[in-house]
Order: sequence, then structure tokens, then C-alpha cells
Amino acid sequence: MSVSGIGGVGGIDRVMALRAQILEKNQALARGAAAGPAPASATETKPASFSDTLDSALKSVNETQDQAAKLSDSYERGENVDIAKVMLARQQASVSFEATLQVRNKLLSAYKDIMSMPV
Repeated sequence: MSVSGIGGVGGIDRVMALRAQILEKNQALARGAAAGPAPASATETKPASFSDTLDSALKSVNETQDQAAKLSDSYERGENVDIAKVMLARQQASVSFEATLQVRNKLLSAYKDIMSMPV
């Protein structure tokens, strides 16, 4: 989830782009189920794996936190940094971390549910 990161303006754009991709895939799947399998195109790009998506989301959260830390350090050193910008960056970092934490909790819950299923 982009920053760009989960909490930044670029994050909103990325989330909206991901949403549009999901909607397009859902529509394609619905058409494909009605019409049968579609032939694979050589120009189609390989969809990102779950681990790649998770890795990029974690990197963007880390970038958001690094940016907030740099702004905070600059402000504390007395450099000419707007306090509103510092607070906004810290809040974005906090929100992106909380979102990541919630995703982790859901993944752990799903893992526990799968592991408790009878075979």
C-alpha cells in the first residue's frame, strides 16, 4: 500500500490504480467464465506475485517512515522546516504502519485458520 507509500498522495493514486486493476480483472474473469478461456497474449505482462506486492508495500512503508524521521530530525536541528509538514509526514508514517500491522494480523489469522483445518 505507496509513497510514495500507503499514506502519501502517491499512495492514494496507487491504491486507486490497484482498485481499477482489480475491477478490470473481475470483469475479465466474469466475461471469461461466460465465454470460455481466452487465448494468452504474448504482450500480456506477468501479474505481480503476492510476495512481490507485499515486499513493495513494506518498502514503501519503510520509505514513509524514513522520510518522516528525516523531517523530524531536520526540525529538531532547527532547520527551516514547516511544522505542519513534519506532523503530516509523521501521521502518514503512523497510518501506513498501522495498516501494515492490520495486514499482518489478518495474514496470521488466515494462517492459523488454515493450519487448524482438518486434512
